[in-house]
Amino acid sequence: MNIRKALALLLVMAVWPMGYAQDIPVSYSLGENNSDRYKFSTVLSIDKASSGETVLVRTYYGGFPLKPKGHFIEVYNADMTLKSDYNYKYAGKHMVDGFVKNGQLYLLELVYDYDAQVYEYKAHQSPLDDFNFSERVLLSVPSKEVLNPLAVSKYNRKFGNGFSTATHFNDDKSAFAITVHHRKGKNEKYKIYLFGTDLTPHLKYDFSEQIVDKNYAFENIATSKDMKTLYFMGKAFFKKRRFDAKERKYQYELLKITNAGHTSQEFTDEGRFPESLKPILVDDKLVSVGFYADRKDNRYNGLAYFELHPNTLAVQTKKYNPFSKQFMDDKFGREVDATIKNLIFKDVHITPSKDIVFSAEEYFVTEGEHFDGDTRRIVDRFHYNDIVCAKLNAQGDMEWARNINKSEVTQGDAAYASYSAHGFGNDMYFFINSGENPQTIGENRILFKQGYSRNPNMFVIKIDGDGGLSYKKLIDDKEVRLPIMVSRPFVDKASDDLLFYAKRGSKKQLIRVQIGVEGSTPSK
Repeated sequence: MNIRKALALLLVMAVWPMGYAQDIPVSYSLGENNSDRYKFSTVLSIDKASSGETVLVRTYYGGFPLKPKGHFIEVYNADMTLKSDYNYKYAGKHMVDGFVKNGQLYLLELVYDYDAQVYEYKAHQSPLDDFNFSERVLLSVPSKEVLNPLAVSKYNRKFGNGFSTATHFNDDKSAFAITVHHRKGKNEKYKIYLFGTDLTPHLKYDFSEQIVDKNYAFENIATSKDMKTLYFMGKAFFKKRRFDAKERKYQYELLKITNAGHTSQEFTDEGRFPESLKPILVDDKLVSVGFYADRKDNRYNGLAYFELHPNTLAVQTKKYNPFSKQFMDDKFGREVDATIKNLIFKDVHITPSKDIVFSAEEYFVTEGEHFDGDTRRIVDRFHYNDIVCAKLNAQGDMEWARNINKSEVTQGDAAYASYSAHGFGNDMYFFINSGENPQTIGENRILFKQGYSRNPNMFVIKIDGDGGLSYKKLIDDKEVRLPIMVSRPFVDKASDDLLFYAKRGSKKQLIRVQIGVEGSTPSK
């Protein structure tokens, strides 16, 4: 009888796709709980100086309806103690991002100069030890003012606006590329710029001749270490070509740009439709990874891998890896006609053996109704659902793919939704907010779902090098009584630390999570 019980237990452990685990080597410590004067704010950036100080920049709002009023800057020491703060009373209409470099804080803004009738990318710059901001214009483009100049949704671009621009940072945030698309009548211009985060200009390229037949919506970049080469991946939308029912109106293309010119590579295999491709430099190799579909409606069927020559972009190796039965069981249980779509690439990790582990999220937008008294408004609802994590070996073959069932929707600050990820050795760690306990949704399947508490718990999910899945509640909602901005941490890859910000109303707190160490430190 005991042998039967033991065998039954082993069988359950073998088929259970996500087990509760207490041995996940992750620890956390809590900073002091501080009062805050700005009840309504959003995080613009969180970065770390070379001295070890953490610099957090928030946009704060006031009035009715709420409008940006300025930027509040907080500097924390290595112990998460608030060292200093500064109120930069400049709101800005289109603030893009913030970053720290060489002891300086930079705030990047897109602004319209009504007198000169130009759009300008402007950097607000200040030393960290004595806040005193100055301004520097990085580039200017003559144009009429438009309603929304920032191409904020790179997955659903519209090109008839007259002026459209987007900013893309590389993975280690050492550089950013700016694309500018503008037209006046039939005269269209498309220019690409590359700057280091010390504001040194590295590339300026006129791409106008290439947009005669196509519109480009770029999604991801990679840069060489010397900043002399920029790799840009995105969708090329055909303008004039006719299509049959089995074709898409766009294709993915990779551009290699230098000051001497550009080279392009199209991904157009018959019967294969790549999606969410990302260029990655692995030592001296240039690869692109993502998803693919067997038909044009973006119903993903598996993982795509391309190895390209770093100079000519010629495809040297390509592999299409269909999703495994294990992955389909993770996601759908026993549903037969289920489909996978709306995946947005989020994170990549290169293991010590040069394998590639990457993750994506099921993201889409719906419309809903919101009532303010007797007034009815149509609002956007942002859905952050399942996480897909996959591992390709150094040759591009799929080792495994797993699905983490998750369901979140928000109309407000998305920093509290979605997830963050970090690779450690051969393992991948995910941090999410969820209700008290995952919900059982079928045989051997669970779902992480938004709870009804105002302070959701933070869970950590670990996928090991063999694809094994485990999880545990890391931070209880009774210990940190503020919601955690789980998708906006500062990730220190050198120390494998993640620094999260918790905020609501007039209270704020920092939380440090360290991977590779077990235990926790109580609040100060």
